[in-house]
Amino acid sequence: MIPIYTLHILNKAPEHPRTAKCRHALRPGDALLLTESAVLALPTPRDHNLAIPVYALAQDATARGVGQCSGDVTLVDYPAMVNLTAQAQNVISW
Repeated sequence: MIPIYTLHILNKAPEHPRTAKCRHALRPGDALLLTESAVLALPTPRDHNLAIPVYALAQDATARGVGQCSGDVTLVDYPAMVNLTAQAQNVISW
C-alpha cells in the first residue's frame, strides 16, 4: 500500500473552475479521486504531467454512462473510497 500525502476528491464537472484549481494543486505523492460529475472527465482525466494515481467511483461512472475508462484510472467502490481516505494524510474535497 503506497501512502498518500493528499487525496484530492473532485466532484465537479470537467468545465467547472474548481476542476482546474484541483488539477493545478496536484503534487507527487498525492492521489485524485473522481466522484459525481467529475467522472465525466473519463476516460482521460490526466491532462497534467504528474505521475499520481487516479481513481473514479465506479457507481458514479456507471450512472453517467462512462463505466469504461483507461488503464490510467482505477475504478473503486464505496469501501475502497473509505480506505483511500483512511490512507491519506490529508483530504481535500473540491
